[in-house]
Amino acid sequence: MLRRRLPFSNSLAALLALILGLIITQSLFVSVSRLEHDKAALNFRQQADLRIAAVRQGLEEAVQVLTVLNQLFATVEPVSRAQFHSFTQPLLQRYPYIQAFNFHRLVSLAERPAYEAEMRQHTPGFVVTELGVQLQPARIRPSYSVVDYLEPMAGNEPAFGLDASLNSHYVAATRRALETGQPASTDLLRLAQGRDGQRGFLVVMPVYRRGSAPTDFATRSNLTIGDTAAVFRAGALVEKILNGGDLLSAPGIAIAVYASDRAEPSTLAYRHGDAPVRNHTGSMLPVWLRPYSDHIVEQTFEAAGQSWHIVVSGSSAPFAANHFGSLLTLIGGILFSLLAAAYLQTLARRSRRIQRLVEEQTVELRHANNLLTDDIAARQQVELALKLRERAIEASSSAIVIAHATAPDYPIEYVNPAFERITGFAASEVIGRSLRMLEGRDSDPLSLAEIRAAIEDQREGKAVVMDHHKDGAALWCDLHLGPVRDPSGVVSHFVAALHDITSMKHYEAKLQFQASRDTLTGLANRNMLNDCLNQAISYAARYGQSVAVVFVDLDRFKFVNDTLGHRAGDLLLKLIAERLLLAVRDTDTVARLGGDEFVLILPERSDANVVTASLQRIMDAVARPLTIEDHEFFLTCSLGVAIYPADGDDTDTLIKHADIAMYRAKETGRNNFQFYTPTMNEHALERLRIEGDLRNALERDEFMLVYQPQVNLRTGQIVGMEALLRWQHPQLGMVPPQRFIGLAEETGMILPIGAWVIRTACAQNQAWQRAGLGTLRMSVNLSARQFSQQDLVQSIAAVLQETGMAPHLLEIELTESLVMTDVDHAIGVLRELKALGVLLSIDDFGTGYSSLSYLKRFPIDVLKIDQSFVRDITLDADDAAIAMLIISLAHSLKLEVIAEGVETDEQLAFLRQHDCDEIQGYLFSRAVPAQACEQMLRQGKCLPPQSAQDSDQPVRRSP
Repeated sequence: MLRRRLPFSNSLAALLALILGLIITQSLFVSVSRLEHDKAALNFRQQADLRIAAVRQGLEEAVQVLTVLNQLFATVEPVSRAQFHSFTQPLLQRYPYIQAFNFHRLVSLAERPAYEAEMRQHTPGFVVTELGVQLQPARIRPSYSVVDYLEPMAGNEPAFGLDASLNSHYVAATRRALETGQPASTDLLRLAQGRDGQRGFLVVMPVYRRGSAPTDFATRSNLTIGDTAAVFRAGALVEKILNGGDLLSAPGIAIAVYASDRAEPSTLAYRHGDAPVRNHTGSMLPVWLRPYSDHIVEQTFEAAGQSWHIVVSGSSAPFAANHFGSLLTLIGGILFSLLAAAYLQTLARRSRRIQRLVEEQTVELRHANNLLTDDIAARQQVELALKLRERAIEASSSAIVIAHATAPDYPIEYVNPAFERITGFAASEVIGRSLRMLEGRDSDPLSLAEIRAAIEDQREGKAVVMDHHKDGAALWCDLHLGPVRDPSGVVSHFVAALHDITSMKHYEAKLQFQASRDTLTGLANRNMLNDCLNQAISYAARYGQSVAVVFVDLDRFKFVNDTLGHRAGDLLLKLIAERLLLAVRDTDTVARLGGDEFVLILPERSDANVVTASLQRIMDAVARPLTIEDHEFFLTCSLGVAIYPADGDDTDTLIKHADIAMYRAKETGRNNFQFYTPTMNEHALERLRIEGDLRNALERDEFMLVYQPQVNLRTGQIVGMEALLRWQHPQLGMVPPQRFIGLAEETGMILPIGAWVIRTACAQNQAWQRAGLGTLRMSVNLSARQFSQQDLVQSIAAVLQETGMAPHLLEIELTESLVMTDVDHAIGVLRELKALGVLLSIDDFGTGYSSLSYLKRFPIDVLKIDQSFVRDITLDADDAAIAMLIISLAHSLKLEVIAEGVETDEQLAFLRQHDCDEIQGYLFSRAVPAQACEQMLRQGKCLPPQSAQDSDQPVRRSP
């Protein structure tokens, strides 16, 4: 007897489903809302920290600039107004947020008449002034702190001649600077040159009498002659700092900067925006569910002894703006819960209807069963056979499809479970659909034609078809189709069997990818490169276009492998591959041949300017700083270019010529590109010859050292020698270094050659000492490959022990770009060398990437001014300013300065005037062999010493 279900059981299930859905929706809404709020708060914190860091760095740079200016007065006495003007102009251009540079001169009451008379000679009507209600002549006082030097004068005229000693803020800052010996900042004050009461602040630093080194407050106060000051309009300074980083364009962010350790209206220096902060006091809602969300970040720091407080606040945002995802979750959850409840209620009604029909049909079936009892025995045998066939089809691992042979749709009547498993479609979704759905919309046209012909001809057919699983995944099947005939021989149905071969196709695709792609970077490999280049050449030949083939080689890539290992090198190659792909068009091809060599195919580049612009974009992409395993690298590349059809009409020739052009780019200094020319073939052959001879040059004793003297400018005496390598080739004669040094680095020959140079130079220096020719420093250059050796320090220590030379007489020279390739590694190596006792110098300073922050971290002793700045030092104001700045910067960091390439008396006079320590160059001597140096030392060759008025100044360095 049938068991009746309670009529309300399904309705209760619908109600429970609705309640459960709403509970789950509420939980999801709360979780997503909290995540969205936290994300918005974190994003605002990052934006605020970025602005606070920018303001802090800008203020610190302002203080650092004043330190550089102060060194001008510490190293040059007296400083003329022209010198003050030429020195400050580059600083004002580089730091536009500086209102003015001042020099406050201490003038006593007795000195005031003479001082004002002297000033009126070039500034008529000059008088010392003071700031009251307005500017007025200064009253009688024992002493004055007068704005004597002022740059720029335009816009700052009211401050010229102003007595700053009446300003309590200035006096307090000056006293703090004397007590600490460091720059000191005033509080906010009204500026004489300010408009409408605009306020600013000064950073001051005392200037002492030349040659004095006071160590306490009392001696500093007695020895001071004035102070240098940088004047800032506070609001303009902060606004320029933030505008320089494009940090004021973000909507909804307000910034307030206070010149104190807390937010007080009286110390407000700058405000941008006015983000409202709503009062949520007493709100019962958690912060992430309130109608508006406000964010505030505050930070306090010091710059030049002055406290600064920054408040960054975010404007209130409506709940919907920051919680779009949670609102969608809430709405979607409610709709889903309602639909689920409605669906269950519909099932309840349908279940009741079915139950009634079952009860009615049960009565009818019992009556019909009595009539059919006699036929059961006859049909049992047939049913057993049919069930056996049905179970066989159901158990088949291949998908079975039976369709009726009714054209043109051939509707499907049956699919087995394997079909549902393989395709993801249920039987109810495909029964009644056309058999042609098995053809696959992405199948090969020949396979489709075969299937259609088999159906039309009512015969067997076989094909491989490509379709998609229900979830969208690719599905490859081996399809077998056959007709089914009735007892009269007429085709009534078609049976199709599908075997899943997707895994086999994926394996084939993987093998094909590996055959055409580089396994590390995923770029095209050599095989695919040849195919792509052949296609590009064919297309260009057909339409009369050109194709550019670019050979890219990374400069000093081996340095990364040698310092951090091959794993870091592989990671670097992947990053470079991504940058190259982004630097070219989608239609261009980027391939990796192996190691650090890449080849680019740039079709349809008909204009030489377009090609050049593309090459520069590629070089810029590679040159951006890289961070690998917490190490920052500055990498460059050398490019060689060959153009179809001018430089070749087949793949091998174009790639070979691009390779030759790339080597030419390396020989001309790296970090550039070269177009192929026919003469490069001859150069390449010569390069091969030089490379072969270079491997034997050391054994054949063909190398020699020449030495260029380094002269102290105060005494005029030779104090050091720089050892320079030369190659005396038996057929080519004297080979200049630029023709073989780069090649020696690429081939690794620079390591034994460099070791020979250090050993020979140290031995020669000891020989001069034993001959009684004085104690000299010996300077030796290190290449990038040598600097990356693991045993560099040990090998230099072994040479010093072998030759017996004192470590402090050996000076190791490194180029600026070399130490900036990997700053952290360079600092570690330099400290180990410094611990050994040798001197360290930075060669070609000013031509690389150095910054003040890095320069302070390097344990170096000497800066060498590059000859490119010295060449026009008396003709070009920019070169003169740069040289003066380098000298002042070096002396402020307690470093020595050597100027290279000094060739004229005018250059010598300029360097002496600005207190350069040493020089080397053709004015004194070219680089000459050891015998000529020995004769020079025996004759006592020297420069005329510095003038008598400076003879009492101490010599900065002697060996």
